[in-house]
Amino acid sequence: MNAMDFGIRANRGQFLHQLLQVLFVGLTLGLMRTVVPALAETEFGVPRGSFMLLGAFVVAFGFVKGTLNFVAGRLAELLGRKRVLLLGWLVALPIPLLVYFAASWAWVVVATTLLGINQGLTWSMTQTAKLDFTRADQRGLVIGLNEFAGYVGVAIAGVVTGYLASIFGAREALLWFGMVVIGLATMLAWLGVTETLPWARDEVKRQTDATVQTLRPRYPSGVSAQPSTAEMFLLMSWRDRRMAALCQAGLVEKFVDALVWAFWPVFLHQRGVSLSGIGWIVGVYGFTWGAAQFFTGRLSDRLGRHQLNGWGMWICGVGVGLMPLGDGAAWWSLSAAITGLGMAMLYPNLSAAVADIAHPAWRASAIGIYRFWRDLGYGVGALALGAAAAAGGKLESSFWLVSVSMAVSGAVLFRWGEETHPRLNPAH
Repeated sequence: MNAMDFGIRANRGQFLHQLLQVLFVGLTLGLMRTVVPALAETEFGVPRGSFMLLGAFVVAFGFVKGTLNFVAGRLAELLGRKRVLLLGWLVALPIPLLVYFAASWAWVVVATTLLGINQGLTWSMTQTAKLDFTRADQRGLVIGLNEFAGYVGVAIAGVVTGYLASIFGAREALLWFGMVVIGLATMLAWLGVTETLPWARDEVKRQTDATVQTLRPRYPSGVSAQPSTAEMFLLMSWRDRRMAALCQAGLVEKFVDALVWAFWPVFLHQRGVSLSGIGWIVGVYGFTWGAAQFFTGRLSDRLGRHQLNGWGMWICGVGVGLMPLGDGAAWWSLSAAITGLGMAMLYPNLSAAVADIAHPAWRASAIGIYRFWRDLGYGVGALALGAAAAAGGKLESSFWLVSVSMAVSGAVLFRWGEETHPRLNPAH
């Protein structure tokens, strides 16, 4: 391989294949985002006011997905990206059947556990694979496009399943939609995706070759050439304060998505909004988040990651706090749009910042550990939100908890973090 083999243009066909894969990953996640929580009481027997039970499926998803992100990163360096991607799709095959035949909420929790395994393996691999064959000065754009495709898929699935459930019934809609999406994704992964591990290995050689002109990031110091799992975990979680700042921000920002998933549909349903209406309001959040990442990821390649990440945390927290302060579809949609804009500023660029200062020899592991902490936020957040709602006796308490948490986490990110773009803050 030579330098011309790296970059989006040189690998356009494979890049499009990977974007299609992450679109299917988002569609699979969106399968469970609107209809299931909104009908938890009437369709799946969750007692009204059981906030902790209602959040149980998001707790299961968060802890499982977080763990599988960590596992996926290490597996990808041993087995390759494509095998891990295919394994993730095979795990997803029973999900629509479990929801269709669900006799109780426990079946939904099991289905969401499998969804967490699927998301941890597949979403991690679509991101890692694209970073393997693209250049350092394209990372913001690459991750922005990756998350754009994924969360537009989430939003589309939320709207489509809302309409299908209104026409055909909740279980039938989720069954057929899920089987088509997961079946197509598995087939296309098998036939169209190329293994990208050779690109990562070639980048390692280029980084150690002093004659090759390349951006030199500020990698963490004192890391062995082949770090152990324990060494990597300690480095990412505490020893390097920049990485620790990014990991804590990733964990806290998932409180927002846990709230959107578990409580937004219930909050809106209790106020008389129809399933299709809920799909559109929640979809505003997803569409804004997804579409704006197309621009915010590219913007970070020019202006840097740090300011976008910090301000994104704060803007997102403001959007969450606005939701319970007003009434009507227009107000709730505005709140959803502000929340989505904040997420678009921070979401791709937290990942890009990790990729900036993670050495290609252990980048997959670093991304996996960051994603472990980030998606653990689903579980931690859902538990905290359920406890806050139960203690306050109303869903609004969970909104205030998320808003304050985002403000504090953004302050920590500004204090501990720094600009990571190798052009704007290169190694000396």
